[in-house]
Amino acid sequence: MRIFAICFCASLIFYSGCGAVDATVGAAGSMFKKKPKAKSQLEIRQMQTREFEASGTTIVLKAMLNVLQDDGYIVAQVNPEIGFFNATKMMDTEDTLAKTWGTFWWGPSARWIENTVIDCTSYVSPFGERTRVRTNFQLKQMNNRGGVEEVKIIDDPKFYQEFFTKVDKGIFIEKEKI
Repeated sequence: MRIFAICFCASLIFYSGCGAVDATVGAAGSMFKKKPKAKSQLEIRQMQTREFEASGTTIVLKAMLNVLQDDGYIVAQVNPEIGFFNATKMMDTEDTLAKTWGTFWWGPSARWIENTVIDCTSYVSPFGERTRVRTNFQLKQMNNRGGVEEVKIIDDPKFYQEFFTKVDKGIFIEKEKI
């Protein structure tokens, strides 16, 4: 009986190494789920670019800065002459369960995602009678030791659509001087 228990435990350890699971698959086991096709450079640029009915870049630049500040971004740099700025938003995204289990298993050397930083970079330029804006957002996940765990460009069209809708409303407010 003792030999059976030892063999059983050894086989569990052996087979658990063979059953590696891709973290992107998820718990449902949808291993055959197709990964989204990578977007081309043109698709990304189209998603990140919008034209507005404003002849001056100053109004659009002010509206964008106001929208970002309303959303909790801290504006770091602005160069109105060339229409460039960047802003950062930091969020506390610490997962208590990950922190607890990480500390339990790894002790003081445990690492878990503690903060998420979203960086925004924008370029505003005249385009005939209109104003063209290109904005990109980058997401960084930071661990509890200040190290970067993941960096990726936000490539969700809905995210950009919602942002540009807010900018459009901001332009209206700037024009009406509300």
